[in-house]
Amino acid sequence: MALVRALVNERPVVIFSKSSCCMCYTIKTLISSFGANPTVYEVDEHPQGKQIEKELRGLGCKPSVPAVFIGEELVGGANEIMSLHLKGQLVQLLLNANAIWL
Repeated sequence: MALVRALVNERPVVIFSKSSCCMCYTIKTLISSFGANPTVYEVDEHPQGKQIEKELRGLGCKPSVPAVFIGEELVGGANEIMSLHLKGQLVQLLLNANAIWL
């Protein structure tokens, strides 16, 4: 898990994605629509992509992408992010992580 932790360290929002994944695109667009500027790692284009995917699966991400970290904590994948959004809780998480400001 060291590689994923190093990539997430000290960044308010990190999204692990694949360039051809439509749900990844949706989650990146949703989070960006609130004014956040997430750090995005396209694991299919990253030189250590296979290792990143292995570590994400080890953290419980199934499928491995999209995987969203907010405030250095794993929030989850597309289902979890959409659920938080529909409950009105996603914006507060982004605010708490200093990813957006009002």
